[in-house]
This record gives sequence, structure tokens and C-alpha cells, in this order.
Amino acid sequence: MANVDFVPFLAMVTVQVGYAGMMITSKLAMDSGMNPFVLVTYRQVFATLATIPFALLLERKTRPRITVPILLHIFLCSITGAFMNQVFYFVGLNNSTPTIACAMGNILPAMTFLFALIFRQESFGIKSKAGQAKVIGTLVCVGGAMLLSFYHGPYIGIGDSRIHWTYANKMTDKHPTNKGNFLLGPFLLLSISAAWALWFIIQAKLSRKFPAPYTTTTLMSLMASIECAVTGAAIEHRVTAWSLSSGIRLISAIYAGCICSALAFCVMSWCIERKGPLYTAVFNPLLLVITAILSWALLQEKLTVGILVGSTLIIAGLYCVLWGKDKEAKAKIAEEMEAAVMCREREDLELQLPSHRNGSNVHHDPN
Repeated sequence: MANVDFVPFLAMVTVQVGYAGMMITSKLAMDSGMNPFVLVTYRQVFATLATIPFALLLERKTRPRITVPILLHIFLCSITGAFMNQVFYFVGLNNSTPTIACAMGNILPAMTFLFALIFRQESFGIKSKAGQAKVIGTLVCVGGAMLLSFYHGPYIGIGDSRIHWTYANKMTDKHPTNKGNFLLGPFLLLSISAAWALWFIIQAKLSRKFPAPYTTTTLMSLMASIECAVTGAAIEHRVTAWSLSSGIRLISAIYAGCICSALAFCVMSWCIERKGPLYTAVFNPLLLVITAILSWALLQEKLTVGILVGSTLIIAGLYCVLWGKDKEAKAKIAEEMEAAVMCREREDLELQLPSHRNGSNVHHDPN
């Protein structure tokens, strides 16, 4: 692990911690009666407001020219990474169960690896150790996440958390349980991973053509705000439902927008530019581990054997993929250095040939 670039690793772990916090605050907000589509809309609005100053100040001199193809790429990012991802999640969750939602969401690394292979942003390389590590690590990661979601087992006797959030006890779900459509639900939840994976691929191309993550995130959030607002207004007509007078609703909306959209998208865009889409996607299963810990600490949820074993497999698979990516990066650097050395040797040889020819002519000159 010491050989792996530490900054992108720490950045992606921090992103997952931020998402875990959003899941808890958003759950409390929706338990208080907040419509999820209203929450999604406010999330994008606050994300736009949070990133505008950074885009205007930090990228004022370095921002490339915004062209029509760039705007089209950003629009595709807003559709896949913001609108489809969040709308499909809430509709799918409404027609399914939280367990299925978590399990289906953790096929993201495998889905991203598949799309990266199709778009030739990743190499299969099954004959190399690095390629085998990426494939095996991805499978182990997904397997651990599935085990964590579906298998619980006996409780682990670690006692109760002393920092239990008593405010969570006061929240009650004001909406009746909806069994929904158990065919539509899993299909939409599967579509989330496809939308996320497509966003990683599109963002990887956009980062090379338009290396301005703050401007990209601002424009993407602005477009997603309009898309989500139109959808939210069509679903929730009551003006009172859009009120942020409740403290938990305001906190969850600001937190989700500023931390989990504005900051997270900027960090992920930077990591995609540095490490590629698969590296960024493979951290997604860590969200289950972090959420389980925070849920135990703040919401008094019990830790089980399934959580422990699944978390261990996720960490092992993650390490395996990171090792493969690191090995692959070193091999690429070695090939580039070898190619540079061969190029210099060829140039030196070409320079030496004329001097040998001139020396030979002087040696045979009869005068």
C-alpha cells in the first residue's frame, strides 16, 4: 500500500465518508416527511451555489474555452451522473427494499470495468499479474458487498455505542410502507450502476479535453438543478412540501449539495483525471462499510458477522485492485522510459554515422 499514490486514495476514502454522512442525514430528513425528489432538487441547487465561487476565482485564468462539444459532454454528465443516478435511485428504492438497493449499487466497479473495457479505457490483460489482480479484486469487492447486504448472521457482542444520536429516535416515517413493483425496482437500481459507470467514462474523456473540474461541476450541477426541478415539480405539486423550515431538512439539503455533489464531484473528477475511471469506482463498496460503522455509532444499529466478513472481503478486494493498478502504472512508466532510452540511442547513432562518413573521406583523401 505504501507504493500506491496516497493522495487520490485518501481523497476517495474521504468522498465515501461524506456519502455515508449524507445517507444518515437524508434518511432522517425523509423520515420527517421530506419528499426525496425535493431533496434531490435542493441538493443540486446548493451544489451549484457552492461551486460557482471556486469556478470563477480559481479557474479564471486557466479555464479553457467552453465550446459546444464541451457543453454537450457536460450535459451528458449531468444526465448520467446527477439526474438519472439520483432519480432512478429513489424511484427504485420506492419499488424495492433498502437491502436490494445496497446490493445492486455495489456492482458499480464491475459495471465500470465492463464499460471501460468497451471504451478501451482499461485493458483486460488477463495474462499479466496486474490484469489478474484487477479482475479478481473487482470480483472479491462485489462479492463482499453482496455478502454484507444479503447475509447478516449472529450479532457481534461489541456493546452499544456511547455516542448514540438521540435525535434519530424522534424521527418517524410519515408515509405508509409501499411494497411497490419488485421487477421495476431492481431494474432501476441496476440502471443506477450503468448511469454511474457511463458518467465515469464520459468524465474521463471530458477531463482530458476540458481540465477545469470546478467549472465542469458548476455547469453540471446547474443543468441537473433544472432537470431535477422539472421532475420534482411534476411529482410534488404542494408548495409546503418545498419548505426548508425544518432544521434537519435544511441541514440535509445543504450537506448533500455542498459536500456530496459540489466537493465530491470535484474530487472524483480530479481522481478520474489522475487514476482513471476504474480506480474511482472501486471505492464505492467502502460506502457500505463506513455506513455500517456510522449507523452503529449514531443510530444504534447492530453489527453482525455478515458485516464483518463482507467488510474484510471488500478491503481485500480493494487492495487487490489498487495493487494491480499500481503495478500497471509502474509497467507503463518503465515502458515509456525504455522507449525514451531507445529513441535517444537511435538519435545518437544517427548523429555518429555522418561523422564516421566524414572521417572516412578525410582518411582516403590522396592530397
